[in-house]
Amino acid sequence: MNDDAIEIPLDRINPDTLRKLIEEFVTREWSELADSGFTLDEKIDQVLQQLHDKQARIMYDTTSETWNIIASH
Repeated sequence: MNDDAIEIPLDRINPDTLRKLIEEFVTREWSELADSGFTLDEKIDQVLQQLHDKQARIMYDTTSETWNIIASH
């Protein structure tokens, strides 16, 4: 992410869309955890909780027109 990234507030994202974003993130970023013992739904719930707890943020890069979930500082 570069300086053109903006944070997308959770309350601005439709709940169904948010879940799909998190599912895509989990399957893209956590593929090595396939044998971690957590189901896809459990991983999604973990990321959603981190977002609600402000431990992670959804960022949109206006230059590349991509999004990512990153840890909060």
